[in-house]
Order: sequence, then C-alpha cells, then structure tokens
Amino acid sequence: MTAYAPLLALPTDEAHLWLVDPAAWDLDALAPRLRAWLSPEESARHDRYAFAHSRREFLATRALCRAVLSRYAPVAPPAWRFALNAWGRPEVAAPEGAWLRFNLSNADGMLACVVARDRAVGVDVEDTWRAVDTHGTARSVFAPAELAALARQGPAEHRPRFFHYWTLKEAYIKARGMGLAIPLDRFAFELDAADGVVRVALDPSLEDDATAWQFARVRPTPRHQVAVAVRRGADPDLRLVRHDATGLLPQAGWSAA
Repeated sequence: MTAYAPLLALPTDEAHLWLVDPAAWDLDALAPRLRAWLSPEESARHDRYAFAHSRREFLATRALCRAVLSRYAPVAPPAWRFALNAWGRPEVAAPEGAWLRFNLSNADGMLACVVARDRAVGVDVEDTWRAVDTHGTARSVFAPAELAALARQGPAEHRPRFFHYWTLKEAYIKARGMGLAIPLDRFAFELDAADGVVRVALDPSLEDDATAWQFARVRPTPRHQVAVAVRRGADPDLRLVRHDATGLLPQAGWSAA
C-alpha cells in the first residue's frame, strides 16, 4: 500500500539542504525497489558502471534526488522526468514541479541535495580526508587572490582553506549550470571579511553579477565539507534549512512492506 508523507513547504526565502550518509540506508535490501525508480536512461547509465560501489553510489544519489523532490510535490519518486541543459545539468521536466530547482553532490560517506523555489542552486560535498595534492591543484585552478590567501595560511589551516575554496567554486559553477565550461581561475572567493560573509569576485568575461549570489558553508561531519550557492538576485539572503535524509526513503511515497 502506498502512502504519501505530508508535503513540506518551500518558501521563496528558503533553500533546503538534505544530507545523508548512504551507509545509513540498507541499499542491498532497497536496491530492487530503487532500480524501479530510474528512467531507462538512468538505468542504462547505472549498468555502465564497472564497479559495484559506483553503481551503489549512483543509485543512492538518484534515489535521494527523487525522494527529496517528492517531499515538495505530490509526485511518486519513479514519476519524475528530467531534461539536460546544454552542459548536461538535469532539471525537472515532468510531470509537475518545474518550479523546483535542485542540485546533487556526493562524496565517500555523504550525499547532498539542495532545493529551492525558482532559483538556481548548486551544492558540492567533499571528503576532506581523501588524498589530494592541495598545492598542485590550487596552482592549477585557483584564482591569484585565492592562491595568495592560501599561502598566508599556517600548516594546520592550509588544507581546510583549500576545501572551502574548492567546494565553493564547485557549488557556483554547478548553480550556473555550466560546470567546467566556467574556468575556475576566473572568479575568486573572499573568506576573511570582517562580517564573516562569503563573497565572490567575478571576471567580467563570466557575464554575471557577484552581488546576486549567496553562499553557505556547512561542516556536517569532521570529514566532510559542504558548500551551497544560491542565486538570490536582488532579494534578501535566504534561510538555509538543513534536513537529515536518513529516514527519507520509507517516506517517499511508498511503504517498505
């Protein structure tokens, strides 16, 4: 028997961030049901992954997206249909709820989904414990102002600052819907303002208004860094509301029985 959970309100002055450690879900038991949620295109992509952990990660991320969207519109998770923009970013296409804008990210041990009403949003989550050449990567993609600020950090602050910049950059280009078509060294984040507000300076070639954006940083675990980008336009800052998605799947429009 199918029973929908009460829908959540999504005011225009809020963005909602859903986070979950996929290990909290019994994906082995849920996999047959969740596979049925996928579109033919998603199923084909799922099956192309050579490794089981990659298939599980893909399935968990798509399940999170569909389950989250179904908390805001009376649509069963399998019924959602998506269209890709010119750079491959998915957007809601059918059956309703095109006013829902969302973005997804995943890292080892954490999935993230951000949603807002008729606003561009982007999210990035990173596993800060993973092996990465922070110095070499920064030299390759960070803007000069970010490199200078990173060089001023002490040894204990260098790696955390790197991931602050990295997640913010990823969240911004994902919110723009253009991915790496936007050169990462053409914009720089300022993290040391006296008021604590995260600001961005954009190269004119990006044809964007820096003042139209709002950014947030979240540390859900000692291991994970999350950044959110929201285009608020001329409106006041939005309120970022966090949700724990651990218990989401059994409430996403169907019973597990």
